[in-house]
Amino acid sequence: MAMTPDQQYVMETMKTRDVHFVRFWFTDVMGRMKSFAVSPNEIENAFSDGMGFDGSSVEGFTGTGESDILAYPDATTFQILPWRPEHAAVARMFCTIKTPDGEPFEADPRQVLMRVVKKAARMGYTANMGPEVEYFYFKDSSHTELLDHGGYFDLTSLDSATDMRRDTVLALEDMGIPVEYSHHECAPSQNEVDLRFSDALSMADAVMTYKLVVKEVAKLNGVYATFMPKPLEAYPGSGMHVHQSLFDMDGNNVFFDPHDPLGYNLSETAKHYIAGLLKYAPEFSLLTNQYVNSYKRLVSGGEAPICISWGRANRSTLVRIPGYRPNREVACRVELRSPDPACNPYLAFAAMIMAGLKGIEDELPLRAPVEGRDLAKSTRQELTEEGAECLPENLGQAVELFAHSDLMRELLGERTHKFLVDQKREEWNQYSKMVSDWELHRYLEVL
Repeated sequence: MAMTPDQQYVMETMKTRDVHFVRFWFTDVMGRMKSFAVSPNEIENAFSDGMGFDGSSVEGFTGTGESDILAYPDATTFQILPWRPEHAAVARMFCTIKTPDGEPFEADPRQVLMRVVKKAARMGYTANMGPEVEYFYFKDSSHTELLDHGGYFDLTSLDSATDMRRDTVLALEDMGIPVEYSHHECAPSQNEVDLRFSDALSMADAVMTYKLVVKEVAKLNGVYATFMPKPLEAYPGSGMHVHQSLFDMDGNNVFFDPHDPLGYNLSETAKHYIAGLLKYAPEFSLLTNQYVNSYKRLVSGGEAPICISWGRANRSTLVRIPGYRPNREVACRVELRSPDPACNPYLAFAAMIMAGLKGIEDELPLRAPVEGRDLAKSTRQELTEEGAECLPENLGQAVELFAHSDLMRELLGERTHKFLVDQKREEWNQYSKMVSDWELHRYLEVL
């Protein structure tokens, strides 16, 4: 089989850049990066025939009776790793996983997203994503000792992470991932880097790369970076707000309509898409917020949203319509504010797009926006009494909504859907048995 131009570029670059190892990257169902190194001599065959490995060793992939699967490298994702030496360099390619007979492997998260991207294409759309990914730096991985006491946008001695953010941005740009913003976040030792929007599959690859780069740069500086959603009780947690839009095949933003009677410049397609996000957010919450700790961030009075709602100028709603450039077509988008950076970006992006497309297909009506009210000042109980719907309160609720979701079963396939339900029920059941320090302090001396 003749090589594509991208594959030929990989073969030539490995020679000119003295590449001695190529790491094949993919994720398990939970979103943890997996990798094995391949000799440059094997890459040409890998492009045509894949590289076999034991799928039973990867969580959520296969049982031991059907463990032989193949990784096919995507030549368009080839990049030299800038934190490794230039001599005997190391490169990486993301892979798609296939069965021995060449069929797409159902449990591969990258394939899940690719299926949804193809569904969008059949409807005439390209789905674009632009995440804002927050994280914390700590002195080490065993404690939450802060590096600084800075706040939003600080650029003084309060922000000790400036150089690490700079090195992170430079490394990302060396790997072809453009960055829009980087700054200190609200909490001490918390930071954010915003990636410039691109198509959903490229962005999911970029988020996985970004998370690894942040950790590698931190390690080189003798500190630890974490994407744990809520590591500090007294401060806001880390989110991954996801800006999203649909473009048609001619490059026009189908979310934009300057004649919107609401004055938001949103098309009917955009409104149906938002309605889909709102309707199915409780069901896909397990994919955007997949850990027990995720729901310590989604609480009353916090900065993260809990109420199923949308608005333009209201940052307390679940979906917001950014208004930085309200009259520019390319800037028209919706922002989902509940996801956290510990999610698997392939599955999270796939769930969002699937929900939005379902809203378009079913022409779901969009509820009235919430403007002029800070929803964070109302408790979950108060919102419920008013008749408002909220996101799941904890992982236990999230997994049961997910378990009974036909849309999520369609998205993932029966086996992967069941695997996640089983795993997350077990995680919740284990957590429910734990006795916390809060309980001991509150009850031990009085009961």
